[in-house]
Amino acid sequence: MTNLKVMTDSSAQLTPAEIEKYHITVVPLSINIDGQVYTDGVDLTREEFVEKMDAAELLPETSQPSVGLFAEKIKELTADGSHVLGIFLSSGLSGTIEAARQAAEMVPGAEVTCFDSKYTDRAQAFQVLAACQDIAAGKDLPAVLDHLHAIQDKMHLDMMVVNLKNIIKGGRLGPVAGRVATLLNIRIAITMTDGKIDLQKKGRGKKFTHKYVEEIIAYLAKHPEVKQVGISYVDTPTEMEQLADRIKEVRPDLEILTRVTSPIVAIHAGREAFAVMFYPEQI
Repeated sequence: MTNLKVMTDSSAQLTPAEIEKYHITVVPLSINIDGQVYTDGVDLTREEFVEKMDAAELLPETSQPSVGLFAEKIKELTADGSHVLGIFLSSGLSGTIEAARQAAEMVPGAEVTCFDSKYTDRAQAFQVLAACQDIAAGKDLPAVLDHLHAIQDKMHLDMMVVNLKNIIKGGRLGPVAGRVATLLNIRIAITMTDGKIDLQKKGRGKKFTHKYVEEIIAYLAKHPEVKQVGISYVDTPTEMEQLADRIKEVRPDLEILTRVTSPIVAIHAGREAFAVMFYPEQI
């Protein structure tokens, strides 16, 4: 059977231990902050990015890995005849998967399957890890892809945006609507489904956030088929550890990973934003 190797991009919320254990190739995105270009996770940590983002004159921008970089990685991975499975952040958020497809066509004889995770962060990483585990168990590519589609159909990605400054900067809200939202301390809860971001609800102040969190906790308490949860945040590590502890009170069996999110999420979500991600595993 052809050897399968897994590739992803740096927006996936993976720990160094997971990357090492499954020999995952992570291709980094680039970040432009006031004309200075950084390589995600190479010369700029996620925590450093948040500080630079706040001090920047302009809203930072991220760029997908270059076609040339992808081609270089694909050439390395396929040199021994392996087939590469690339699992990338949602095509609705970035052109990363298209750059990977173009690169695959540039490498003679390379067998590459590019898969749109339709998500990002830990929701993307869940799919990467599932693929790695399936491959380790001896499953072939069609079986792995079937599993990934099944996970996508059940995925939950719920995000709370507390500070609308970056959304306003990025033009996601009109200037008038943005000023009103800021004055009224409006927060928005968004969800991501099938690669699309939708406004779920909006409210005012910490009470709104608290109620939203309690709804998520109540859902997890009633669904034992959820085995792992990802909590990603921009700049509130203490509060998110407290959230993880609160979830553990109702589901002590849950595996919970709490980490700072990637720049591509932080840029648009802004300060104090966080997301909770999970899916039922009996699928």
